[in-house]
Amino acid sequence: MNLRVFKKLPMGQQADCLACHGDFLAERREDSFCLQLFALGDFYAEVWRVLDEEKILFIHLFQQPSGLAEYLASIQLPEVF
Repeated sequence: MNLRVFKKLPMGQQADCLACHGDFLAERREDSFCLQLFALGDFYAEVWRVLDEEKILFIHLFQQPSGLAEYLASIQLPEVF
């Protein structure tokens, strides 16, 4: 799926799509928020929630690698055997 198609989905469908097809990369906290980073197709999605709550506040979408800067220390790449 590409960014243009994903943007047209309602947020609930975006969340379902990320859960089923997105690659979870990392999680971080900012103030009272929990942010989860996913990769899907040609873009990245940052899911924002209040800490300890399931409800999604919003999903921030981006394609530029500069958006990954806050996550670089916590991204876990799979080990190659």
